[in-house]
Amino acid sequence: MSHRVMVGLLSVLASASASAAPPPVSLGSLLAEMVDREAIARLPDPWYTCAQASSYDRRSVSPEDAEGWFANHDASQFIRVEERDGRREYVMMDAEGPGAIVRIWSANPKGTVRIYLDGQATPALEAPMDALLGGAWSPGPFVLTPPLAATRARGWNLYLPIPYASRCIVTSDADGFYYQVNYRTYEPGTAVEPFSMDTLRAQADAVARVQRSLDAPMHGFGPRGIRGETLIAPGQTVPFDLTAGPACVSELSVRVAADDLPTALRTLVLEAEFDGSRTVWCPLGDYFGSGVGGNDFEDWWRTVADEGRTLHARWPMPYERTGRLAITNLGTQTVTLSVVVRARGWEWDDRSMHFHTTWRQENPIPTRPMRDWNYAEIAGRGVYVGDSLAVVNPVPDWWGEGDEKIYVDGETFPSHFGTGTEDYYGYAWCSPELFTGPFHAQPRCDGPGNYGHTTVSRVRLLDGIPFERSLKFDMEVWHWKECEVGYAATTHFYARPGATTNVAPSESEVKRGVLDAPPLPPPFRIDGAIEIEDLRISAGTPGLTIVKQDMTGFGRDRWSGNAHLWVQGRATGEFVEIDVPVEDERARKITLHATRSWDYGIVRVSINGTPVGEPIDLFSGRAGLCEPTGPIELPGWHKPENGTLRLRIEVVGGNPNALGTRAFFGLDALVLEPVW
Repeated sequence: MSHRVMVGLLSVLASASASAAPPPVSLGSLLAEMVDREAIARLPDPWYTCAQASSYDRRSVSPEDAEGWFANHDASQFIRVEERDGRREYVMMDAEGPGAIVRIWSANPKGTVRIYLDGQATPALEAPMDALLGGAWSPGPFVLTPPLAATRARGWNLYLPIPYASRCIVTSDADGFYYQVNYRTYEPGTAVEPFSMDTLRAQADAVARVQRSLDAPMHGFGPRGIRGETLIAPGQTVPFDLTAGPACVSELSVRVAADDLPTALRTLVLEAEFDGSRTVWCPLGDYFGSGVGGNDFEDWWRTVADEGRTLHARWPMPYERTGRLAITNLGTQTVTLSVVVRARGWEWDDRSMHFHTTWRQENPIPTRPMRDWNYAEIAGRGVYVGDSLAVVNPVPDWWGEGDEKIYVDGETFPSHFGTGTEDYYGYAWCSPELFTGPFHAQPRCDGPGNYGHTTVSRVRLLDGIPFERSLKFDMEVWHWKECEVGYAATTHFYARPGATTNVAPSESEVKRGVLDAPPLPPPFRIDGAIEIEDLRISAGTPGLTIVKQDMTGFGRDRWSGNAHLWVQGRATGEFVEIDVPVEDERARKITLHATRSWDYGIVRVSINGTPVGEPIDLFSGRAGLCEPTGPIELPGWHKPENGTLRLRIEVVGGNPNALGTRAFFGLDALVLEPVW
């Protein structure tokens, strides 16, 4: 073959290769992207935006109207209501494609969720909403289980990606719930292979592999045990120079030994400089997601173990020419560090980005008037990939009713408007329950209720937020009580060289060390109260869940002993019997103190086997409202039998407006008054 023919053939092949269409976005490609450790550090290709549809209160229109801007009726807010096949469907999301759903969250999923794609009248996915989001949905030969679908501290989360070519509509045939739907929108013309049940079944092995990877984020990384020690005295900086680029820091492991570990984790500062620009400045504990103190947890990018002594991060940190890491001791104690930095090669190109971390603290913050508190503002081009919030709360009352508001590329109204701080972090109902998972965690909540230190964290894989020019992240300070709280926000993002933020290093805030909440006064008590949660349960429906619930998160000095007995009934007819000891055989007048809430039932009270009075409706009147009933006087005088009054509470119905099983109830206290 002649040289001229060979050149011509190569030209044809090169031309054909250049014009070949890229593979379409698909369920398979999104699953692969989710666990691709390097993809996060490059600008998206194809480019996309990320937005959120949610049930935020539609009275929130402008910050100029403070009352509306902080309005808090964040349930049952839908785009519209449609009639389909003789049923009402409540539309949560209606977005033009090409795109993909990347996260769905709810505090109280209801009804059947239906996802309609690309103008089709038949839903591509149809499932009970609680099963789909809760890790109990079986789409065929397998069950979609955690972590792609899971409940975490009463929050229901789905991370299964659902791509579509031209349009996506998400509905439920039930009303009365909170929701968030995060979704990507790709550049026009991007080829997308739409989600289908057949595709999901065909990708069953890929789904299983991704779930195994997410469950084992340390797989393939170094051991948690670290050898070699360095003493770092107050005021000293220990640098860790890196090899010449292009390269990428793939792992950072630190072990800390200190007399006062919580203070050390707050006053040791990690700094990173790449290609001549400082991109990371953050206290060590906050950088690794632990917040204040050593709080063990593990997500996709970080592991904190050994009660906070061992810290491991897997964020890829690429650089083109030079890189430097350093730890500075801004505290007053000498600390022992063991540090391992691992790096690998990196192909630097025009999509490569530097890793950034900012840290901002303010304490005290008055909770009135309400305000938007800024995590960070970023100028440049990049992708927002996560954050942590460390809170100091001086009271047990709920601090996190505030919504996130994220503005991208100069938006005047946020494309991410949330329904509550805990909702943003993937849990619900101000739950103090600790949890950890690959996408989010609550590794610390002191209690009682939400008193003291709380740390919450969220990392974004498919739900990362790209920005072309800028990103602004605000969180409402919306507390149930007028008081003063402390916030420390850590943000993580990737950006092309030259990006800047409004958050500057603050040595003075770090040197304040650990700022604790003041001690609480003794718990509130109703005069003469017998605490039902402390009494012996003598009988009940088999399998019934009965727990002592701390109620300080719903308001201190409202429930006697700051707790009640929470009976999680499943249906009408379920009951609990409680023995109430008395000192003598005199008859008693009985006053009951109970709880009303959004998912509580109608109950009947019996004493010693005899029904007393009319049934009591314990529904609180609206979603999100939990309150004490106040005194309920039970008719008649009641004589003990063998030194005991047997109290029976039975579910006899449910208010049609209540949520869930409509069979829960809460019992606070009894007051007994002898009558002869």
